[in-house]
Amino acid sequence: MSTNTGISKIEDADMLLQTDRLTPQIVLNPGEVEMFKTSLVNIREEMIDNPYIEETLRVLPVGGFRSAIGSFWNAVVDDLRNKILYRSIKLFNKEMNKRVEKYEDFQDNVNDEILIDGAYKIGVIDWEACKVLKQAKDTRHIFDGHPRSSNPSAIKALSMIDDCIKYVLSQEYPPEIIDIDEYIELMGTEEFARNEYSVSDAINDLPDIYKGELMNRFFSSYIDDRCSSILRANIEFVAPFLWKVLMKTVQIQIAKRVEQEILKANVSKIEYSFKFINIVEGRKYLSTNSKKYLLGPIIQRLNENLDLFRVENECVSKLEEYAGYIPRELIYEYVKGLTRTYVGHVGGSAQWSRTDFYADGAAAIIPDMFEKFDDESADAFVQVIKEDEQLKRRIRNSDKLNRLRKLGEIVVKRVSDKYKNKDFLELLLDEERPSEFLKIINQKPKR
Repeated sequence: MSTNTGISKIEDADMLLQTDRLTPQIVLNPGEVEMFKTSLVNIREEMIDNPYIEETLRVLPVGGFRSAIGSFWNAVVDDLRNKILYRSIKLFNKEMNKRVEKYEDFQDNVNDEILIDGAYKIGVIDWEACKVLKQAKDTRHIFDGHPRSSNPSAIKALSMIDDCIKYVLSQEYPPEIIDIDEYIELMGTEEFARNEYSVSDAINDLPDIYKGELMNRFFSSYIDDRCSSILRANIEFVAPFLWKVLMKTVQIQIAKRVEQEILKANVSKIEYSFKFINIVEGRKYLSTNSKKYLLGPIIQRLNENLDLFRVENECVSKLEEYAGYIPRELIYEYVKGLTRTYVGHVGGSAQWSRTDFYADGAAAIIPDMFEKFDDESADAFVQVIKEDEQLKRRIRNSDKLNRLRKLGEIVVKRVSDKYKNKDFLELLLDEERPSEFLKIINQKPKR
Protein backbone atom coordinates (compact mmCIF):
# COMPACT_ATOMS: atom_id res chain seq x y z
CA MET A 1 0.00 0.00 0.00
CA SER A 2 1.36 3.43 -0.93
CA THR A 3 1.70 5.84 1.97
CA ASN A 4 2.99 9.07 0.42
CA THR A 5 2.81 9.03 -3.38
CA GLY A 6 -0.53 10.82 -3.48
CA ILE A 7 0.61 13.67 -1.28
CA SER A 8 3.57 14.39 -3.53
CA LYS A 9 1.11 15.20 -6.31
CA ILE A 10 -0.74 17.75 -4.18
CA GLU A 11 2.52 19.04 -2.69
CA ASP A 12 1.36 19.20 0.90
CA ALA A 13 -1.17 17.37 3.09
CA ASP A 14 -2.79 20.64 4.19
CA MET A 15 -3.79 21.39 0.59
CA LEU A 16 -6.13 18.39 0.60
CA LEU A 17 -8.63 20.31 2.64
CA GLN A 18 -7.56 23.91 2.23
CA THR A 19 -10.36 26.46 2.58
CA ASP A 20 -9.73 28.35 -0.64
CA ARG A 21 -11.17 25.51 -2.73
CA LEU A 22 -14.65 26.91 -1.99
CA THR A 23 -15.86 30.22 -0.62
CA PRO A 24 -18.39 28.89 2.00
CA GLN A 25 -17.11 28.73 5.55
CA ILE A 26 -15.45 25.45 6.53
CA VAL A 27 -17.44 23.35 8.99
CA LEU A 28 -14.89 20.64 9.82
CA ASN A 29 -13.19 20.88 13.18
CA PRO A 30 -9.38 20.45 13.35
CA GLY A 31 -9.67 16.84 14.50
CA GLU A 32 -11.90 15.89 11.56
CA VAL A 33 -9.58 17.68 9.14
CA GLU A 34 -6.64 15.67 10.44
CA MET A 35 -8.54 12.37 10.15
CA PHE A 36 -9.48 13.03 6.53
CA LYS A 37 -5.94 14.11 5.70
CA THR A 38 -4.52 10.92 7.24
CA SER A 39 -6.84 8.78 5.16
CA LEU A 40 -6.69 10.66 1.84
CA VAL A 41 -2.90 10.73 1.75
CA ASN A 42 -2.91 6.99 0.95
CA ILE A 43 -4.65 7.34 -2.42
CA ARG A 44 -2.45 6.18 -5.32
CA GLU A 45 -0.73 9.07 -7.02
CA GLU A 46 -2.32 8.55 -10.44
CA MET A 47 -5.79 8.64 -8.87
CA ILE A 48 -5.42 12.09 -7.29
CA ASP A 49 -6.42 13.77 -10.57
CA ASN A 50 -9.50 11.59 -10.89
CA PRO A 51 -12.44 14.02 -11.31
CA TYR A 52 -14.53 12.17 -8.74
CA ILE A 53 -11.82 12.53 -6.12
CA GLU A 54 -11.34 16.18 -7.02
CA GLU A 55 -15.07 16.65 -6.53
CA THR A 56 -14.81 14.97 -3.13
CA LEU A 57 -12.04 17.33 -2.09
CA ARG A 58 -14.13 20.34 -3.08
CA VAL A 59 -17.19 19.39 -1.04
CA LEU A 60 -15.56 17.99 2.09
CA PRO A 61 -14.35 21.32 3.53
CA VAL A 62 -17.93 22.69 3.63
CA GLY A 63 -19.44 19.53 5.11
CA GLY A 64 -20.87 18.13 1.90
CA PHE A 65 -20.64 14.61 3.19
CA ARG A 66 -23.57 13.31 1.15
CA SER A 67 -21.96 14.49 -2.10
CA ALA A 68 -18.53 13.35 -0.92
CA ILE A 69 -19.82 9.81 -0.36
CA GLY A 70 -21.37 9.69 -3.82
CA SER A 71 -18.36 11.15 -5.62
CA PHE A 72 -15.89 8.94 -3.79
CA TRP A 73 -17.90 5.83 -4.61
CA ASN A 74 -17.83 6.83 -8.28
CA ALA A 75 -14.02 6.93 -8.05
CA VAL A 76 -14.04 3.39 -6.66
CA VAL A 77 -16.30 2.17 -9.46
CA ASP A 78 -14.04 3.85 -12.02
CA ASP A 79 -10.93 2.22 -10.56
CA LEU A 80 -12.54 -1.25 -10.40
CA ARG A 81 -13.68 -1.03 -14.01
CA ASN A 82 -10.20 -0.14 -15.23
CA LYS A 83 -8.58 -2.86 -13.15
CA ILE A 84 -11.02 -5.47 -14.48
CA LEU A 85 -10.29 -4.39 -18.06
CA TYR A 86 -6.59 -4.76 -17.39
CA ARG A 87 -6.84 -8.01 -15.43
CA SER A 88 -9.02 -9.92 -17.93
CA ILE A 89 -12.32 -8.72 -19.34
CA LYS A 90 -12.67 -12.13 -20.97
CA LEU A 91 -12.65 -13.88 -17.61
CA PHE A 92 -14.98 -11.26 -16.10
CA ASN A 93 -17.52 -11.89 -18.87
CA LYS A 94 -17.22 -15.62 -18.37
CA GLU A 95 -17.65 -15.42 -14.61
CA MET A 96 -20.53 -12.93 -14.62
CA ASN A 97 -22.18 -13.95 -17.91
CA LYS A 98 -21.73 -10.47 -19.41
CA ARG A 99 -20.61 -9.02 -22.73
CA VAL A 100 -18.32 -6.17 -21.83
CA GLU A 101 -15.72 -5.18 -24.39
CA LYS A 102 -14.82 -1.62 -23.44
CA TYR A 103 -15.13 0.77 -20.51
CA GLU A 104 -18.43 2.30 -21.68
CA ASP A 105 -20.13 -1.12 -21.69
CA PHE A 106 -19.99 -1.26 -17.89
CA GLN A 107 -22.42 1.61 -17.44
CA ASP A 108 -25.40 -0.06 -19.12
CA ASN A 109 -24.62 -3.72 -18.44
CA VAL A 110 -22.96 -3.98 -15.02
CA ASN A 111 -24.39 -2.69 -11.75
CA ASP A 112 -22.23 -2.09 -8.68
CA GLU A 113 -23.09 -5.44 -7.06
CA ILE A 114 -22.01 -7.39 -10.16
CA LEU A 115 -18.93 -5.21 -10.51
CA ILE A 116 -17.78 -6.04 -6.97
CA ASP A 117 -18.55 -9.76 -7.30
CA GLY A 118 -16.79 -9.95 -10.66
CA ALA A 119 -13.75 -8.11 -9.34
CA TYR A 120 -13.52 -10.62 -6.51
CA LYS A 121 -13.98 -13.69 -8.71
CA ILE A 122 -11.20 -12.73 -11.11
CA GLY A 123 -8.79 -11.68 -8.36
CA VAL A 124 -8.89 -7.88 -8.57
CA ILE A 125 -9.94 -7.73 -4.90
CA ASP A 126 -9.92 -10.33 -2.14
CA TRP A 127 -12.77 -11.76 -0.05
CA GLU A 128 -12.44 -9.19 2.72
CA ALA A 129 -12.46 -6.30 0.26
CA CYS A 130 -15.53 -7.76 -1.43
CA LYS A 131 -17.47 -7.78 1.83
CA VAL A 132 -16.36 -4.30 2.93
CA LEU A 133 -17.03 -2.73 -0.48
CA LYS A 134 -20.59 -4.03 -0.44
CA GLN A 135 -21.08 -2.21 2.85
CA ALA A 136 -19.60 0.93 1.28
CA LYS A 137 -21.96 0.51 -1.67
CA ASP A 138 -24.93 0.37 0.71
CA THR A 139 -23.67 3.52 2.45
CA ARG A 140 -23.56 5.30 -0.89
CA HIS A 141 -27.03 3.99 -1.81
CA ILE A 142 -28.55 5.21 1.47
CA PHE A 143 -27.00 8.66 1.73
CA ASP A 144 -26.36 9.67 -1.89
CA GLY A 145 -29.09 7.70 -3.61
CA HIS A 146 -31.89 8.90 -1.32
CA PRO A 147 -31.93 12.69 -0.78
CA ARG A 148 -34.48 12.38 2.04
CA SER A 149 -32.17 10.21 4.14
CA SER A 150 -30.61 11.77 7.22
CA ASN A 151 -27.46 13.80 6.76
CA PRO A 152 -24.36 11.60 7.10
CA SER A 153 -21.84 12.63 9.72
CA ALA A 154 -18.15 13.28 9.17
CA ILE A 155 -17.38 9.97 10.85
CA LYS A 156 -19.77 8.11 8.51
CA ALA A 157 -18.16 9.72 5.46
CA LEU A 158 -14.66 9.12 6.82
CA SER A 159 -15.38 5.46 7.52
CA MET A 160 -16.68 4.83 4.02
CA ILE A 161 -13.86 6.83 2.38
CA ASP A 162 -11.20 5.11 4.48
CA ASP A 163 -12.48 1.64 3.51
CA CYS A 164 -12.55 2.55 -0.18
CA ILE A 165 -8.98 3.83 -0.04
CA LYS A 166 -7.72 0.82 1.90
CA TYR A 167 -9.23 -1.83 -0.36
CA VAL A 168 -9.26 -0.15 -3.78
CA LEU A 169 -7.79 3.32 -4.30
CA SER A 170 -4.50 2.58 -2.53
CA GLN A 171 -4.04 -0.77 -4.27
CA GLU A 172 -1.94 -1.11 -7.40
CA TYR A 173 -3.26 -2.78 -10.53
CA PRO A 174 -3.40 -6.59 -10.27
CA PRO A 175 -1.23 -8.70 -12.59
CA GLU A 176 -2.68 -9.34 -16.02
CA ILE A 177 -4.12 -12.83 -16.41
CA ILE A 178 -2.77 -15.10 -19.11
CA ASP A 179 -5.17 -16.17 -21.84
CA ILE A 180 -5.49 -19.94 -21.52
CA ASP A 181 -5.96 -20.56 -25.23
CA GLU A 182 -2.95 -18.46 -26.13
CA TYR A 183 -0.85 -19.99 -23.34
CA ILE A 184 -1.51 -23.58 -24.42
CA GLU A 185 -0.93 -22.65 -28.05
CA LEU A 186 2.45 -21.19 -27.09
CA MET A 187 3.27 -24.31 -25.08
CA GLY A 188 2.95 -26.30 -28.28
CA THR A 189 5.88 -24.44 -29.81
CA GLU A 190 9.60 -24.25 -29.19
CA GLU A 191 9.15 -20.57 -28.32
CA PHE A 192 7.70 -21.45 -24.91
CA ALA A 193 10.06 -20.38 -22.12
CA ARG A 194 10.60 -23.25 -19.71
CA ASN A 195 11.46 -20.98 -16.80
CA GLU A 196 10.14 -22.05 -13.41
CA TYR A 197 9.86 -18.47 -12.15
CA SER A 198 7.84 -17.11 -15.05
CA VAL A 199 5.66 -20.22 -15.09
CA SER A 200 5.05 -20.00 -11.36
CA ASP A 201 4.15 -16.31 -11.57
CA ALA A 202 1.74 -16.86 -14.46
CA ILE A 203 -0.01 -19.70 -12.62
CA ASN A 204 -0.16 -18.12 -9.17
CA ASP A 205 -1.90 -15.05 -10.57
CA LEU A 206 -4.78 -17.11 -11.95
CA PRO A 207 -8.11 -17.23 -10.11
CA ASP A 208 -9.04 -20.68 -8.82
CA ILE A 209 -11.60 -21.31 -11.56
CA TYR A 210 -8.98 -20.57 -14.22
CA LYS A 211 -6.47 -22.86 -12.52
CA GLY A 212 -8.98 -25.70 -12.62
CA GLU A 213 -9.83 -25.07 -16.25
CA LEU A 214 -6.16 -24.94 -17.23
CA MET A 215 -5.39 -28.23 -15.45
CA ASN A 216 -8.31 -29.94 -17.16
CA ARG A 217 -7.09 -28.64 -20.49
CA PHE A 218 -3.62 -29.98 -19.70
CA PHE A 219 -5.05 -33.42 -18.89
CA SER A 220 -7.16 -33.55 -22.06
CA SER A 221 -4.27 -32.46 -24.25
CA TYR A 222 -1.75 -34.77 -22.60
CA ILE A 223 -3.73 -37.98 -23.11
CA ASP A 224 -4.70 -37.10 -26.68
CA ASP A 225 -2.90 -39.28 -29.22
CA ARG A 226 -2.52 -36.21 -31.43
CA CYS A 227 -0.60 -34.29 -28.77
CA SER A 228 2.83 -33.27 -30.05
CA SER A 229 5.95 -34.26 -28.17
CA ILE A 230 6.74 -30.56 -27.62
CA LEU A 231 3.37 -29.82 -26.01
CA ARG A 232 3.45 -33.00 -23.93
CA ALA A 233 6.95 -32.19 -22.66
CA ASN A 234 5.92 -28.65 -21.75
CA ILE A 235 2.83 -29.92 -19.95
CA GLU A 236 5.09 -32.24 -17.96
CA PHE A 237 7.10 -29.16 -16.98
CA VAL A 238 4.21 -26.83 -16.09
CA ALA A 239 1.58 -29.20 -14.63
CA PRO A 240 3.43 -29.91 -11.34
CA PHE A 241 3.57 -26.16 -10.60
CA LEU A 242 -0.14 -25.81 -11.28
CA TRP A 243 -1.07 -28.90 -9.23
CA LYS A 244 0.50 -27.43 -6.09
CA VAL A 245 -1.83 -24.42 -6.15
CA LEU A 246 -5.03 -26.25 -7.11
CA MET A 247 -7.89 -26.58 -4.68
CA LYS A 248 -8.22 -30.11 -3.29
CA THR A 249 -11.63 -30.51 -4.92
CA VAL A 250 -10.09 -29.90 -8.34
CA GLN A 251 -7.24 -32.34 -7.64
CA ILE A 252 -9.80 -35.03 -6.80
CA GLN A 253 -11.82 -34.17 -9.91
CA ILE A 254 -8.75 -34.56 -12.13
CA ALA A 255 -7.91 -37.92 -10.54
CA LYS A 256 -11.46 -39.13 -11.20
CA ARG A 257 -10.93 -38.54 -14.89
CA VAL A 258 -8.54 -41.49 -14.89
CA GLU A 259 -11.38 -43.85 -14.01
CA GLN A 260 -13.48 -42.29 -16.76
CA GLU A 261 -10.74 -43.11 -19.26
CA ILE A 262 -10.53 -46.67 -17.94
CA LEU A 263 -14.22 -47.13 -18.69
CA LYS A 264 -13.64 -45.92 -22.25
CA ALA A 265 -11.04 -48.71 -22.66
CA ASN A 266 -8.57 -46.78 -24.83
CA VAL A 267 -5.27 -48.30 -23.72
CA SER A 268 -3.11 -45.42 -24.91
CA LYS A 269 -5.20 -42.78 -23.13
CA ILE A 270 -5.33 -44.88 -19.97
CA GLU A 271 -1.54 -45.15 -19.90
CA TYR A 272 -1.11 -41.42 -20.43
CA SER A 273 -3.74 -40.72 -17.74
CA PHE A 274 -1.77 -42.63 -15.13
CA LYS A 275 1.46 -41.03 -16.30
CA PHE A 276 -0.11 -37.58 -15.90
CA ILE A 277 -1.17 -38.37 -12.33
CA ASN A 278 2.34 -39.59 -11.55
CA ILE A 279 3.88 -36.40 -12.95
CA VAL A 280 1.78 -34.16 -10.69
CA GLU A 281 2.08 -36.63 -7.79
CA GLY A 282 -1.66 -37.00 -7.40
CA ARG A 283 -1.68 -40.75 -6.78
CA LYS A 284 -3.39 -40.51 -3.40
CA TYR A 285 -6.52 -39.12 -5.06
CA LEU A 286 -6.95 -42.02 -7.48
CA SER A 287 -10.04 -44.12 -6.88
CA THR A 288 -9.72 -47.67 -5.56
CA ASN A 289 -10.86 -49.04 -8.91
CA SER A 290 -8.22 -47.03 -10.75
CA LYS A 291 -5.45 -48.26 -8.47
CA LYS A 292 -6.66 -51.84 -8.73
CA TYR A 293 -6.71 -51.57 -12.52
CA LEU A 294 -3.12 -50.37 -12.57
CA LEU A 295 -1.51 -52.26 -9.70
CA GLY A 296 -3.33 -55.58 -9.77
CA PRO A 297 -1.59 -56.91 -12.92
CA ILE A 298 1.82 -55.69 -11.71
CA ILE A 299 1.47 -57.42 -8.34
CA GLN A 300 0.25 -60.60 -10.02
CA ARG A 301 3.19 -60.56 -12.43
CA LEU A 302 5.60 -60.07 -9.53
CA ASN A 303 4.27 -63.11 -7.68
CA GLU A 304 4.20 -65.25 -10.81
CA ASN A 305 7.85 -64.54 -11.60
CA LEU A 306 9.60 -65.28 -8.33
CA ASP A 307 13.40 -65.48 -8.80
CA LEU A 308 13.21 -64.03 -12.31
CA PHE A 309 15.24 -61.02 -11.27
CA ARG A 310 14.67 -58.88 -14.36
CA VAL A 311 10.91 -59.06 -13.92
CA GLU A 312 11.12 -58.57 -10.15
CA ASN A 313 13.22 -55.43 -10.59
CA GLU A 314 10.79 -54.05 -13.15
CA CYS A 315 7.65 -54.77 -11.13
CA VAL A 316 9.00 -53.42 -7.85
CA SER A 317 10.18 -50.26 -9.60
CA LYS A 318 6.63 -49.66 -10.88
CA LEU A 319 5.07 -50.40 -7.51
CA GLU A 320 7.44 -48.08 -5.64
CA GLU A 321 5.51 -44.97 -6.72
CA TYR A 322 2.33 -46.35 -5.13
CA ALA A 323 3.79 -47.60 -1.86
CA GLY A 324 1.42 -46.33 0.78
CA TYR A 325 -1.54 -46.17 -1.63
CA ILE A 326 -2.19 -49.89 -2.15
CA PRO A 327 -5.91 -50.84 -2.13
CA ARG A 328 -6.92 -53.10 0.75
CA GLU A 329 -7.92 -55.89 -1.63
CA LEU A 330 -4.36 -56.05 -2.97
CA ILE A 331 -2.36 -55.64 0.25
CA TYR A 332 -1.78 -59.33 0.98
CA GLU A 333 -0.53 -60.18 -2.52
CA TYR A 334 1.50 -56.96 -2.57
CA VAL A 335 3.25 -57.74 0.72
CA LYS A 336 3.79 -61.35 -0.32
CA GLY A 337 5.45 -60.28 -3.56
CA LEU A 338 7.75 -57.79 -1.85
CA THR A 339 8.68 -60.15 0.99
CA ARG A 340 9.51 -63.14 -1.18
CA THR A 341 11.42 -60.97 -3.66
CA TYR A 342 13.53 -59.42 -0.90
CA VAL A 343 14.32 -62.73 0.80
CA GLY A 344 15.31 -64.39 -2.48
CA HIS A 345 16.65 -67.93 -2.66
CA VAL A 346 19.74 -70.03 -1.94
CA GLY A 347 21.56 -71.52 -4.88
CA GLY A 348 24.86 -72.12 -6.63
CA SER A 349 26.45 -70.47 -9.64
CA ALA A 350 29.43 -71.20 -11.82
CA GLN A 351 29.81 -67.46 -12.39
CA TRP A 352 29.41 -66.19 -8.81
CA SER A 353 30.86 -67.44 -5.53
CA ARG A 354 27.77 -66.32 -3.62
CA THR A 355 24.94 -68.64 -2.62
CA ASP A 356 22.56 -65.93 -1.38
CA PHE A 357 20.60 -64.74 -4.40
CA TYR A 358 17.96 -62.00 -4.82
CA ALA A 359 17.03 -59.24 -7.26
CA ASP A 360 19.53 -56.52 -6.42
CA GLY A 361 17.52 -53.64 -7.88
CA ALA A 362 14.30 -54.62 -6.15
CA ALA A 363 16.09 -55.37 -2.88
CA ALA A 364 17.43 -51.82 -2.75
CA ILE A 365 13.92 -50.37 -3.07
CA ILE A 366 11.78 -52.70 -0.95
CA PRO A 367 12.94 -51.49 2.51
CA ASP A 368 11.79 -47.98 1.66
CA MET A 369 8.45 -49.41 0.55
CA PHE A 370 8.10 -51.18 3.90
CA GLU A 371 8.58 -47.80 5.56
CA LYS A 372 5.07 -46.95 4.30
CA PHE A 373 3.47 -49.88 6.18
CA ASP A 374 0.63 -49.52 8.68
CA ASP A 375 -0.95 -52.12 10.99
CA GLU A 376 -2.93 -53.66 8.16
CA SER A 377 0.18 -54.08 6.03
CA ALA A 378 1.95 -55.57 9.06
CA ASP A 379 -0.89 -58.09 9.42
CA ALA A 380 -0.32 -59.14 5.82
CA PHE A 381 3.41 -59.50 6.51
CA VAL A 382 2.73 -61.79 9.48
CA GLN A 383 0.17 -63.76 7.49
CA VAL A 384 2.59 -64.27 4.59
CA ILE A 385 5.25 -65.62 6.94
CA LYS A 386 2.79 -68.04 8.53
CA GLU A 387 1.08 -69.22 5.35
CA ASP A 388 3.49 -69.11 2.41
CA GLU A 389 5.11 -72.54 2.28
CA GLN A 390 7.81 -71.55 -0.15
CA LEU A 391 8.92 -68.68 2.06
CA LYS A 392 8.90 -70.91 5.13
CA ARG A 393 11.21 -73.38 3.41
CA ARG A 394 13.62 -70.67 2.36
CA ILE A 395 13.99 -69.01 5.75
CA ARG A 396 15.23 -72.28 7.27
CA ASN A 397 18.50 -71.00 5.86
CA SER A 398 20.07 -68.54 8.31
CA ASP A 399 20.99 -66.04 5.59
CA LYS A 400 17.39 -65.92 4.38
CA LEU A 401 16.02 -65.67 7.90
CA ASN A 402 18.33 -62.70 8.47
CA ARG A 403 16.98 -61.00 5.36
CA LEU A 404 13.45 -61.54 6.63
CA ARG A 405 14.50 -60.05 9.97
CA LYS A 406 15.63 -56.86 8.19
CA LEU A 407 12.10 -56.39 6.93
CA GLY A 408 10.73 -57.28 10.37
CA GLU A 409 12.86 -54.56 11.95
CA ILE A 410 11.17 -51.99 9.74
CA VAL A 411 7.68 -53.35 10.35
CA VAL A 412 7.98 -53.41 14.15
CA LYS A 413 8.88 -49.71 14.08
CA ARG A 414 5.87 -48.91 11.93
CA VAL A 415 3.10 -50.59 13.91
CA SER A 416 1.03 -48.93 16.63
CA ASP A 417 1.77 -49.39 20.33
CA LYS A 418 -1.09 -51.84 20.81
CA TYR A 419 -0.47 -53.83 17.65
CA LYS A 420 -1.82 -57.34 18.24
CA ASN A 421 1.01 -59.27 16.52
CA LYS A 422 3.92 -57.39 18.07
CA ASP A 423 5.02 -60.48 20.08
CA PHE A 424 5.31 -62.45 16.85
CA LEU A 425 7.46 -59.74 15.26
CA GLU A 426 9.68 -59.53 18.32
CA LEU A 427 10.19 -63.30 18.22
CA LEU A 428 11.21 -63.00 14.56
CA LEU A 429 13.82 -60.41 15.53
CA ASP A 430 15.21 -62.46 18.44
CA GLU A 431 18.41 -64.00 17.07
CA GLU A 432 18.68 -66.23 20.15
CA ARG A 433 15.41 -68.07 19.43
CA PRO A 434 15.36 -68.96 15.73
CA SER A 435 14.28 -72.57 16.32
CA GLU A 436 11.31 -71.43 18.42
CA PHE A 437 10.26 -69.00 15.69
CA LEU A 438 10.54 -71.62 12.95
CA LYS A 439 8.60 -74.11 15.06
CA ILE A 440 5.71 -71.66 15.50
CA ILE A 441 5.37 -70.81 11.82
CA ASN A 442 5.54 -74.46 10.82
CA GLN A 443 2.82 -75.58 13.20
CA LYS A 444 -0.21 -76.85 11.40
CA PRO A 445 -3.37 -74.98 12.28
CA LYS A 446 -5.72 -76.73 14.68
CA ARG A 447 -9.00 -77.95 13.29
